Amino acid sequence: MARAAIQAEVVVTSVSDTAEEMVSVPSSAVRAPSRRQLWWAVPLAAIGFVVIAAVLLGALLPGSLRAENTADVEAPFALVPSDADPVAPRLGFDAVERYPADAQIRFVTVRLPSISLLDWWVGRDQAEIGFYSYEDKYGSQTPSQQQELNLQMMRTAKETAEYVALDYLGYPAEIVPGDVIIDSLVCLDADEQTGECTDYAPADDVLDRGDKLLVVDGVEIGIVEELRPILDRHEPGDIITVTYERPGKGEQEGEIELIADPDDPERTIIGFMPFDTARAELPFEIDLDTDSIGGPSAGLAFTLTLIDELTPGELTGGEKVAVTGTIRIDGSVGAIGGLVAKTSAVKQAGGTIFIVPTAQGEDDLAAARAVAGDDLVVIDVENLDEAIAALAEYGGNGLELGTPGAGYKPTV
Repeated sequence: MARAAIQAEVVVTSVSDTAEEMVSVPSSAVRAPSRRQLWWAVPLAAIGFVVIAAVLLGALLPGSLRAENTADVEAPFALVPSDADPVAPRLGFDAVERYPADAQIRFVTVRLPSISLLDWWVGRDQAEIGFYSYEDKYGSQTPSQQQELNLQMMRTAKETAEYVALDYLGYPAEIVPGDVIIDSLVCLDADEQTGECTDYAPADDVLDRGDKLLVVDGVEIGIVEELRPILDRHEPGDIITVTYERPGKGEQEGEIELIADPDDPERTIIGFMPFDTARAELPFEIDLDTDSIGGPSAGLAFTLTLIDELTPGELTGGEKVAVTGTIRIDGSVGAIGGLVAKTSAVKQAGGTIFIVPTAQGEDDLAAARAVAGDDLVVIDVENLDEAIAALAEYGGNGLELGTPGAGYKPTV
């Protein structure tokens, strides 16, 4: 199991007795320490006590006294490697035959614990550790609201992964659109050096991540597709009223100035990216236990594992494979957070191949490969097809699966 790089360990070794014969020495040969020796002992003991006190103090003081994020904001949290766990033991289904794989695909997690000053000092120069402010971790939400949103995202990610896997193998599966939930606000300008957003769309003054849109410009909406006819009646600069539901606070109302789409100036938008809440209708029940793990970043790992367990042979070619990346309904793979920390977790767990999203960008991928070194191959992919093809190059059978679910008929 991967261990967080920021956690210090004290290893105590015992010294065994030698096999040499012990020779007694007359008591007269033992001399008391001289005054000179005693004089040196006092400052040495004092230095030792100071060092111990400094370590204990550093372990008690908050890391925010020195730690800052990339925007020079106080950072009391650290993003650190956590685990690389196999997906298969969390997966269950009995409607069709299961083909357990010997080499199991792993999904990767990171942690964001509070840190002490000692933690900061130990991890400040480690590439796999990042320092996060309260807003970096929770945004404008409370910890409980953020946890609820992450669990909801994980539930949706599981359903999407199940749909994509079954559809890939030819099983009859359908997608039903879901609620309009805010995933992120559109960034209009960002710092060139840090990449931090410096100017968000006006909608940021009203909406937060996790809000569910209920009424837009007087029209009730249930799915994201219903927004386009409403927005087509407006131009950038128009003010509309929206009603939304905020986790833990209920329904609220606000006014938002519309903007032009940065990628298509002729298109009027509210200024947010919706979270994919589509619901999958599957031909048989699949159980995927994620406990309290939140977020959608294990979507691709879930998809590949389900494909592997539904078909004979080894999708991994027997390699120790870890996977990260969101999965969308069309099979495309989205970026995730903490790639460098996750790369470190995979390396510590003994992985040999790490499948990651191309959408991370060149800088993030380069940093991950630097941490991976020569023992871990980092392969970036844009979609499910590329992931399966990449594993096939290492002996996997993904290109030979066909569509075994095409003739499946549910038992009545």
